[in-house]
Amino acid sequence: MAPDADAGKAGGNRSDPFAPLTSQLLPAGDGHEIYVETVGRADGIPAVYLHGGPGSGCQPDHRRLFDPERFHAVLFDQRGAGRSRPKGRREDNTLPHLIADMELIREKFGFRRWMIVGGSWGATLALAYAQAHSDRVTGIVLRATFLGTRAELEGAFLDALPRFYPGLSDDFLGVLPTEQRDRPLDAYWRRILDSDPAVHGPAARAWHDTERILSEHSPGRTRLDLASLNSSRALPASPFMEAHYFQNDCFMKPDQLLVEAGKLESIPGIIVQGRYDLLCPPATSHVLGARWRGSEIRFVEGAGHSLYDPGVRDAVMKAVADLASQITG
Repeated sequence: MAPDADAGKAGGNRSDPFAPLTSQLLPAGDGHEIYVETVGRADGIPAVYLHGGPGSGCQPDHRRLFDPERFHAVLFDQRGAGRSRPKGRREDNTLPHLIADMELIREKFGFRRWMIVGGSWGATLALAYAQAHSDRVTGIVLRATFLGTRAELEGAFLDALPRFYPGLSDDFLGVLPTEQRDRPLDAYWRRILDSDPAVHGPAARAWHDTERILSEHSPGRTRLDLASLNSSRALPASPFMEAHYFQNDCFMKPDQLLVEAGKLESIPGIIVQGRYDLLCPPATSHVLGARWRGSEIRFVEGAGHSLYDPGVRDAVMKAVADLASQITG
């Protein structure tokens, strides 16, 4: 039974206890407006959810990670992502900007401290925020730890990809001109950010589809549909923001999140880790856990990177509930 099976049954007259309490576009400066919504109860445990990507956005199902009878949870689409405006804008869009936006949101709702929940890129932002504002954080739940380093991206796309999906790796490299295949990540990011649709379209689709296959423990397909890379259908949004951030080392110093992990010492945390995550492998959570003494790693066997691999979503919900009991007990 899923941990949220009975969540919200005492939700009074509300037909949907997971419907937003509030939603708004919050001016964040620099021409950006941040889409922000809240769920749960106004006097509940303050929490914030950080979506992945960078550039993907929050989904309605993310609200269900928080028991509406216990939490006052904030979900927001990061700059340029989802329903935030202007959509896709990369100017004035860096990790320090996102951290500042979180502080703006926290102050907007009058939270002195809050719990942070995030997966993949959301885990990166969660750790960076907590290291910058440790006194504002009651606890952290991470899924699929990503430390924002080039080494992790090379590990996924240049090591795991050819070892586990050699045919897909051939497809991925084959999208690039021969002379650009010696540094494929840089080539992809340059092409995705190129202004010419004939250049960025196929690269963005290939990057998105390859990343998606790597993210699922049992993907529905394991090769790129090369014929569709030049289609006229709408382009996925996240590759453009990912290329912007990854090309700039996620706007962090080398190994910043590990070097500054000592700042997390007073914060309790639970890390949910898929055993067979090819994008954010267990070794990353392990090295972080070794430096973050207040953390616990919970493995989900038979799962990969996706929140929707078997057992992952339930494990995240249980971690959120358990940590809430720990910090309020």
